[in-house]
Amino acid sequence: MSTSTAKAEVSASRKNQPTDLREWLEANGDVLTVVEKPVAIDDIGALTAQSQGPIIFDNIKEYPGYRMCDMLVTRRRDQARCLGVGEGDYLKTLARALREPPAGYEDVETGPVKEVILTGKDADWTKLPVPWHSDTDGAAYITAAHIIEDPDTGFYNYTHARIMVLEPQRGVISFINRHAPTIMQKYRDRGMKEMPIAVIFGMHPAYEIIGNFSGLHMDSHGELEMVGNVLGYPIPMVPCETVPLRVPSNAEIIVEGHVNLTELFDEGQGPGPALTFIPRVQQMPEMRVTAITMRADKPIYRNHQACPETDHQTLPRLCHEAVIHNRLTEMGITVHDVQFPMWMGAAGVVIQIEHNRPGVVNDALMQTMGSPWMNTKWVIAISPDTDINSPNEVWLAVITRCDPSRDLFVVPATRGAGFDPSAEPLPDHFPHRLVGKIGIDATVKTRHDASDFEVTWPKNWGKVFLKDYL
Repeated sequence: MSTSTAKAEVSASRKNQPTDLREWLEANGDVLTVVEKPVAIDDIGALTAQSQGPIIFDNIKEYPGYRMCDMLVTRRRDQARCLGVGEGDYLKTLARALREPPAGYEDVETGPVKEVILTGKDADWTKLPVPWHSDTDGAAYITAAHIIEDPDTGFYNYTHARIMVLEPQRGVISFINRHAPTIMQKYRDRGMKEMPIAVIFGMHPAYEIIGNFSGLHMDSHGELEMVGNVLGYPIPMVPCETVPLRVPSNAEIIVEGHVNLTELFDEGQGPGPALTFIPRVQQMPEMRVTAITMRADKPIYRNHQACPETDHQTLPRLCHEAVIHNRLTEMGITVHDVQFPMWMGAAGVVIQIEHNRPGVVNDALMQTMGSPWMNTKWVIAISPDTDINSPNEVWLAVITRCDPSRDLFVVPATRGAGFDPSAEPLPDHFPHRLVGKIGIDATVKTRHDASDFEVTWPKNWGKVFLKDYL
């Protein structure tokens, strides 16, 4: 099959893709948990983190006019459904989408997100179901997506950043991604004291996956322009009411506002990806709300519960997996899978690869450790016969296939993640830290006898099940 034919078939398979969050939830009702009983908002975080897949709360006691959903992309099964493909095609589909020219936007005059328009004092985001994510948070936190515009190029930077809600129209936003501080400085260089921003709640989850791409692209296009690469069409965009930005017309809720570029305020503490409060307090800019628009029929508030293991850890790393897939493939390596599993604390990655000679795995480990992001502190290479979804199997492979004297290496003094409590703080470069990295070759080696790794099982294992006897 030619590349063009394969691409055409993939595009055709996406024509019936859901177009918004509501359609996606309905289409995936077989894995969706619907909580219809009344639930207090302070209980939603604990209940969410116990879910094994997408979950929606239809009856929030304190906010009867809203619903809340979460856990849309935590598992590979659901990630594949976001792209409209099978699990086996998920990673290569996303990897290919990141290499394609952006599908772009379609400008529309209005959309469902404009059914209710609130401005002035009515634009009060404390009336949204904004939760506290842990007992020791500094305030309630919004964890939705947002967009800002690069004034040089006009490209939109899309990302997720927590926003500490302090007053009806005031909060402090934590910009920790690469592009936002650069874009803010461009506004300051123009003598501007504020920057327009739009916070976006509730879209087809493909927006969120693609929107967290952090590769080199802002010199040619923004992340949102790439969403159509997996949905199969340009995404519809509608003008904001009070700021010169466009937003997805089929979102559930939009909060418009400005970021104060002249002052910084204390932000924190709130849980980070490693489930700690590192860094505890940061100096971050203030956001002021100017308008809120939303759907009229019980809009869905998209939450990212920040702890313990939820979309908060998974989502920012999905495009990282696809980029690593592309880089290893370019080296001639057969890549079966790449995952940043939640059990590695958002700072480790497992690469499942084939190799035909010594030296290949070490190169693959170094390529992965040298990725642009700072969350490849631990890199483990495994063979295709190891179940990448099983922590037990991965660590058994480490124990039985890795000789620490020659299959493990440490690189000292590399860039550390700001949320890593084991890393050394760099006071003059807050929030950056210094840390080492480790590469572990847990693959089957040419020096091994493959039969030595055959695992023993009970008779009739996988044929009889305890549940049938209860």
